[in-house]
Amino acid sequence: MIVSDRCGIAGFFELIGGVLLFVGLFTRPVAFILSGMTAVAYFHTHAPRGFFPFLNGGELAVLYAAVVEFIHTATLVHDDIIDDSKWRRGQPSVHSRWGSDVTVLLGDYLYIKSMGLALTPDRLDIVRQLCDVTLRMIEGELYQLSKKGDLALTEDEHLDIVRRKTAYLFGGCARIGGVLGNAKPEQERALQEYGICLGMSFQLIDDLLDFSGDQSALGKPVGGDLREGKVTLPIIRLLQHADADTTGMITGVVRDGIVTPEGWRELCRMLHETRSVEYAMDKAQQFAAAAKKLLYLFPPSPERDALMALPDYILARDR
Repeated sequence: MIVSDRCGIAGFFELIGGVLLFVGLFTRPVAFILSGMTAVAYFHTHAPRGFFPFLNGGELAVLYAAVVEFIHTATLVHDDIIDDSKWRRGQPSVHSRWGSDVTVLLGDYLYIKSMGLALTPDRLDIVRQLCDVTLRMIEGELYQLSKKGDLALTEDEHLDIVRRKTAYLFGGCARIGGVLGNAKPEQERALQEYGICLGMSFQLIDDLLDFSGDQSALGKPVGGDLREGKVTLPIIRLLQHADADTTGMITGVVRDGIVTPEGWRELCRMLHETRSVEYAMDKAQQFAAAAKKLLYLFPPSPERDALMALPDYILARDR
């Protein structure tokens, strides 16, 4: 395939279509819009009749929700190159179809497109927040790369990586939604912390699914994180209780990037026997409970109820 074929207009739209095939659960845009609606519900009980702060019937919220999904998708495109992942959401990853050179540029395009959209309403305060969470995400990815294959990674270090690469974007979504909903400063902070706790829970469940998920539901091979040298909370916990044979097996998987079916079954058995899976699930549940608690700053409303249900949805997900 020659360059003009790959980068022409028709090819470009095919490339974008390939990205749209692996869009995920839209949890971040949902958290964004529901946060704004929760703030609006509060504001309506304290504002003059007929005053609607969610500008243009929520059009700004939808625009910025799309922006954060663009940012998230750009990170997925780049992550698949870094991890050399062949599959995403049950579809061939973009770089496995088009090559790394084109895919890097696509990720860059999505980043720039997201910032172009963010600048359209001329809200520099929101653009600054989006830039801040994007930088934190990149810092998290760099931190994770620096710890690749490090079996001495501590729980605190791992949670710091999760906070940077995943949770801060969730926090930004919830806070910016609150800003558009005219939330008070303390409500903005509560929504940001809600989003961070939600994101922590989301990523911990994501890590668990790598060991307990169904490959057909996940749309990618299970066990990919460990084979790629990513040491997540279940493994950190297991290593604290593992004997020499188990430690040696984990070291071999990380070093060689492969694991036999028998070895995988034994590893999963040890994860359950040492209650490492349960430990990680408990952490996810703690973050989910903390997220819900932060919402009690807002009065009861259908919007708050929907936001309150989101952590439970994350805990129950299978993909």
